[in-house]
Amino acid sequence: MDSLWSLALYGVPLAAIFTVYLWRQWRSDARHRRAQEESIAAGMTEPASLHPLIDASKCLGCGACVKACPEQPHHEVIGLIDGKAVLVGPSECIGHGACKVVCPFDAITLVFGTERRGLDIPVLKPNFESNVPNIYVAGELGGMGLIKNALMQGQQALEAIAKAGVKRPGALDVLIVGAGPAGLAASLAAKKLGLAYQTVEQDSLGGAVFQYPRGKLVMTAPVELPIVGKVHFRNTSKETLLKFWIDACKSNGLNIRYRERVEAIESKDGAFHVRTTGQQYVACAVLLAIGRRGTPRKLGVPGEELPKVVYRLIDPEQYRGRRVVVVGGGDSALEAAASVAELGETSVILSYRGEAFQRAKQRNRQRVEDASSKGQLKVLLNSQVREIRPDEVLLKNSGQELKVSNDAVIVSAGGILPNDFLRSIGIEVETKYGTA
Repeated sequence: MDSLWSLALYGVPLAAIFTVYLWRQWRSDARHRRAQEESIAAGMTEPASLHPLIDASKCLGCGACVKACPEQPHHEVIGLIDGKAVLVGPSECIGHGACKVVCPFDAITLVFGTERRGLDIPVLKPNFESNVPNIYVAGELGGMGLIKNALMQGQQALEAIAKAGVKRPGALDVLIVGAGPAGLAASLAAKKLGLAYQTVEQDSLGGAVFQYPRGKLVMTAPVELPIVGKVHFRNTSKETLLKFWIDACKSNGLNIRYRERVEAIESKDGAFHVRTTGQQYVACAVLLAIGRRGTPRKLGVPGEELPKVVYRLIDPEQYRGRRVVVVGGGDSALEAAASVAELGETSVILSYRGEAFQRAKQRNRQRVEDASSKGQLKVLLNSQVREIRPDEVLLKNSGQELKVSNDAVIVSAGGILPNDFLRSIGIEVETKYGTA
């Protein structure tokens, strides 16, 4: 009798706990399966850059990676299916890398590219030095598109340059090329470390962030910056982040020259002779923090030289009341189309050659879908621009020619990587197909 009472006393609660555990696991498994199926159905199967490659033979399904992903619970990125971690939302992964850090079984490797879509990456050492001694690469050009990662890489690369300790009379210790997140952090690190440095930027402070549309929400995270200290940003606007950076530059007297583009880098007499559109520099080391966009990719169609054609959206307000065609299928294209369409009083067509927006994040696809359902935006998949005319655009849509009245064209078709420039200075570039 006592044994029956003991079984009832301990066995029933344990059975109840185990049942609840199984039910929660089943519910989680079902949710992650749905997320994976939705990604596949939408064609959203290609990560944008750095992402986890999970070794199922090592994974024991602890779920630490799922909990660690900063994108959760807003986006399903990693999930558990059949007791194994799976990348269920590849296109939502933006390379935080937190999943690898917390995995207790070393089952996760961070990689670039996939078997289907390669990603060109400069060949770098762990300290961010390229195959050319004393030329370093940090940030987006090296595959790190996340603001926090770029900031961290910029200062780490400068620390490596300082540690190398290459000096030459009359030469800068380092020339920093680019004033985006990586270049800004590198400039702060150079000043903190007491290096003789100069930063040059072909455009404006902020790099790619400066080119975001007005009001665009910038996703970032807390990070420690040299001199400045802890920066507590998670979700903030482009304007707020840029103001913070501008204040940091002014208050610390950073040496940054704007509207100055590097044209050539030549190794001579034990140093680098760098020619820009402004002047000539001599430096013992060079840090390239120039981003991946490079030169905007053009359509190569008649009429593209017309003044109504632009390659980035700065202020949606300038298109109020106009007839706009946006070309592209990535995040920048969808953001531009939705931002203009949401103004009202506009006619917006989003033209994309593909069958689905495979490279765009869910929140941007949702914005486009919402604008389309309200009649603010017309989406033309399987379409290509054939000719741009002063008052119209000629499109080919699913094999049929289509003329649309038009006042402005925004081309958001990505950029041409500066591979020729990299090769001209001897830096090796390799295409990654799902490798570290």
